[in-house]
Amino acid sequence: MIRGIILDLDGVICDTAGFHYLAWKRLAADYGYTLIEGDNEALKGVSRTDSLKFILGKANTQLSEDDFKIDLQRKNEWYLEYVKQMDETHLLPGVTKFFRIAKYKGIPLALGSASRNAALVLSKVGLLSAFDAIVDANQVVNGKPHPETFLKAAEMLNMAAHECIVFEDSISGIQAAKTAEMFSIGVGNPSELEWADEFVSSLGEYDFHHFE
Repeated sequence: MIRGIILDLDGVICDTAGFHYLAWKRLAADYGYTLIEGDNEALKGVSRTDSLKFILGKANTQLSEDDFKIDLQRKNEWYLEYVKQMDETHLLPGVTKFFRIAKYKGIPLALGSASRNAALVLSKVGLLSAFDAIVDANQVVNGKPHPETFLKAAEMLNMAAHECIVFEDSISGIQAAKTAEMFSIGVGNPSELEWADEFVSSLGEYDFHHFE
């Protein structure tokens, strides 16, 4: 029986992937590497640390531990410059409808995000109070595709893993949900999320049939 919902943030509720892309591209340029859209797809749902390792590999560049930490901070500061300009207009299509129905039905909601700025983003788009639990990269040791994020979110909802349904737009997120033995719904292009149990093009398309 499904009782609760766990949602990813980027690409599901709002599209901050473009902000990440601009910040990572700016950093990659310092290494003499031009970040392309294909790289951005590979970074979806990936932690900040692993994203920087990916870019350094592409740029064939090595950093000292101190410089690595400095560049993580530089990227985050650039990203936050974009985030601070966000408001409700940055919500993806159908999100407002989804949250309205979920509230009406009394369905507990948790966030399971790889972001370290999830609370700030939710505050900017007016959805911070809509969640019963928030789990982001600040609260876990292992990022996606490890299932820790989703398992912790289920625990905070006082639910078993199999009682939760996960909405994700990334391969790493779908992998994490499957490893956690949670029902997964891919948000976006089915051809890019082939492991998901079901698919919707946006949250607004979901009809809450699992809760009937």
